[in-house]
Amino acid sequence: MACAQTGSGKTAAILIPIISQLLNDNAEASIGRPHALVVSPTRELSIQIFNEARKFALGSYLNIRIVYGGTSPKYQSENMVKGPCHILISSPGRLMDFVEKCFITFEDIRFVVLDEANRMLDMGFKDAVATIMNHATMRSMAGEYLNEYIFVAVGVVGGAYSDVTQNVYEVEKFQKRAKLMELLKEDASGTIVFVKTKRSADFLASLLSETEYPTTSIHGDRFQWQRETALADFKAERMKVLIAISVATPGLDTKNIRHVVNYDMPSSIDEYVRRIGRTGRVGNNGKASSFFDPQHDSAIAGELVKILEGAGQETPQFLKKYSCGGGHDNRVGRFGGRDVRWGKSTKHPKNIAKNLPYKIVEMGEA
Repeated sequence: MACAQTGSGKTAAILIPIISQLLNDNAEASIGRPHALVVSPTRELSIQIFNEARKFALGSYLNIRIVYGGTSPKYQSENMVKGPCHILISSPGRLMDFVEKCFITFEDIRFVVLDEANRMLDMGFKDAVATIMNHATMRSMAGEYLNEYIFVAVGVVGGAYSDVTQNVYEVEKFQKRAKLMELLKEDASGTIVFVKTKRSADFLASLLSETEYPTTSIHGDRFQWQRETALADFKAERMKVLIAISVATPGLDTKNIRHVVNYDMPSSIDEYVRRIGRTGRVGNNGKASSFFDPQHDSAIAGELVKILEGAGQETPQFLKKYSCGGGHDNRVGRFGGRDVRWGKSTKHPKNIAKNLPYKIVEMGEA
């Protein structure tokens, strides 16, 4: 189990060792029987991982394939039988469909990766994950997914990078549109705007498109080809602004994201960190602006103050006022990711390692 800050390069940390091992072993693959399986919660994230895997394996003999929902199952099944599959990237729904139809089996599986595992389970895919891990063709289950596992924590997990400049504005509901236009006038290119609902995403995209800022939107009610087109247009900078809802967060990883705007604040601090982590990735600088409506967002104020202070950001006085007595921080030691096997102990794992039947690997702060 590995935990690291958003934007720190977890995809590379997952894929490079797997690709290296397969190449070292001269692995031979069969049709529909991958050696490595990477499951992610969203179609966009699956596509992102697929593209990165192809880059890392470029010039090698490894075959990397992808299956995900929202596109023709016939096309994808025909693609699967065209040749062997060393690494398979998938979203849970389409993977389950292909496993049930025996297009994909797990006799040769050596590596299983659940990317954004917590988010996948939060989104209701627990049964699908359990079915995959317990499938008759899977060699073994890893504990209830992991047995005597190594927990690797890198950096202050759950915190935000200091490379992202965070600005929080006190903005009431009906003032948000004017504030957004004010921010876009400074520089609209490469801006992602997060809203709560699909309807708001479409409305805001339509409204901004009537101005000087070409805008598109991405959410679950759009056809898959529309979602992919929206992302492609944004990446190619044909669209300056992308309006999105939280479910799309994991798949939004492009180099040109310069500004993240929380038009509607998320209900959890973890989602806030995920959102602003779309910018300032892998050592680059970024900017995040959040519209804090006291009538709706006070519950997150306490934890938001801790995130800002932890990243060395300026904390507005109004936010400190609303944070009094609010929020909590259950992070242990220097790391936000906590190995549940430590129980409720606040002792550093090194001090209790001699009593544990597994190995702890600690890596320095990012």
